[in-house]
Amino acid sequence: MSIQSGVDPGYFARLVLVVSTWAAQLARPPSQMHRAAGARRFSRNALTTAVIAAILIVALMIFVDAREIALMPPRGTTGLWPFRILSDFGKDSYVLLMVTGSLIAVVLIAPAVHGSARRRLLAVGLRLQFVWLALAVPLAFGEFVKWTVGRGRPFVGGHADPFNFVPFAGTEAHASFPSAHCITAFALAFAVAALWPRTRGLMVAYALAIGFTRLVLLAHHPSDVVAGAAIGMIGAMYVRYWFAARALGFAIDEAGIISPLREGPLKRVAAKPSAS
Repeated sequence: MSIQSGVDPGYFARLVLVVSTWAAQLARPPSQMHRAAGARRFSRNALTTAVIAAILIVALMIFVDAREIALMPPRGTTGLWPFRILSDFGKDSYVLLMVTGSLIAVVLIAPAVHGSARRRLLAVGLRLQFVWLALAVPLAFGEFVKWTVGRGRPFVGGHADPFNFVPFAGTEAHASFPSAHCITAFALAFAVAALWPRTRGLMVAYALAIGFTRLVLLAHHPSDVVAGAAIGMIGAMYVRYWFAARALGFAIDEAGIISPLREGPLKRVAAKPSAS
């Protein structure tokens, strides 16, 4: 579907064009020349991250988790309110809602403008799609793991038991592993830094701060935080590769290294009709 030269199909037709083009380009087969090298590099990085995380998780469960939560202030301590506020910046529903609202705003506004303004909006929309999926994919996997594992949160059952597992419990009290806040924070940190590498330091600090608040608030064990961080990063890495393999916002070089593109790929949709 395309906008015919000299004919303005109207706002709703342009809206459908934007949405259908975005959906089609995400579902189309990979076309990037160096996608195989990118896939190998992604696989190595994901495997390395998973192995390191698995070793850390086991070590933390055995040697650290019970000791660490015993050192934290009691749950509900009044002076912890700054940590509660900071922790909300990593809450999955809040972050997803913010990104979703921004994406919907772009979808609704882009068809109403023309020329360079539309091109810029569509480029922003592509990046928002990437961030949204970089969050949603690992969060969906994390929820499945939570439900399957059924690990009790700190002091559920009355004492510090890092091996309090009730598989398939499906309750909030047994939804400690992995930390959804940490999945969100580390996936968001990876996604934003992938798009804008200069923000890497700031985003790492943000993700670490969210992880720290989950420990102080006795919402999670240290191993839950590590598991959430690993799932968030691997999920976001996978989504970045998916976009790069289709030349959507990212490029892959001969070594398989993925870097952000400077120019948005939606010129066909963004083109201004010759008559309006």
